[in-house]
Amino acid sequence: METLDLAAFTDLGVHTPDDLPAAAEFYRRWGFVVLRDLIPTDLLETIEAECVLAQRGVLSGALAGRHGSTKYLDSEDKAERFVNYVEHVEELAPSIGTALALPALRALLGDLLGPDFWPSVNGVVYQDARPGRESGYSRIGWHADWQAVPHLDIWPGTAFTIHVDGTSPANGFLRVVPGSHLWATPSPYENVNGAVVPEGAPAARGYTDTPPPFPMPLGFEKVRGELPVYAERGDVILHDAFLWHSAARATDDATIRRHVRGGWQGGDPSFRQTETGFVKNAAR
Repeated sequence: METLDLAAFTDLGVHTPDDLPAAAEFYRRWGFVVLRDLIPTDLLETIEAECVLAQRGVLSGALAGRHGSTKYLDSEDKAERFVNYVEHVEELAPSIGTALALPALRALLGDLLGPDFWPSVNGVVYQDARPGRESGYSRIGWHADWQAVPHLDIWPGTAFTIHVDGTSPANGFLRVVPGSHLWATPSPYENVNGAVVPEGAPAARGYTDTPPPFPMPLGFEKVRGELPVYAERGDVILHDAFLWHSAARATDDATIRRHVRGGWQGGDPSFRQTETGFVKNAAR
């Protein structure tokens, strides 16, 4: 009788810096990859300490408004009670720059995006997701990252998430539709937030002209073929800007899910210093 290889399901997409070609191959096929054993333990501990200090500084008002974000929240008034986001946290936490400069990571990015890839103009964000009432961020609905800036030719791109905490159903996790980066996903002209798509946006973007086999849900619905992607503390997830993904809400109100996230672009470098704007199309 045939048996299932449970380890293959548990470690879906997990690769180490020792096998970057396999990591790149998996990413190109499925649109995401989990990098394990990339960030040294002491460096991760420094990242955590610097980010927590920055978070406290935003809440106390000691740090400039540049670092306190409300545009991603479900309700702006919640920022007065809790800080879910610290924007441009790389300016406050030098350890993040150290992590993003790790040779294995840079080599993989160069393979995926080309040698001239450049960092997102929106910078790096420290995110603290909690399910409590004081929290303005606990989950996010289905979207592809390019839909937040559909009108500029800064794509392709990839996003990174450095996990300060491991993820699980208890504290929330990433949901993905593997291979969806290969579809030509429509611009978010229809969305739950009433966000307006800027002029100049194409009808769709993706690595092929193949339309999605079904519409992208506007909320948090189950999607045919979706998979959970769980991370351990210290893991780095890379996912493509064209990949359909969402984040599940925690089931345990006492848990937290903290990570550092940002991205790189492989498109027209003339947009490197351009204020991109933000189309808030995803449900919260």
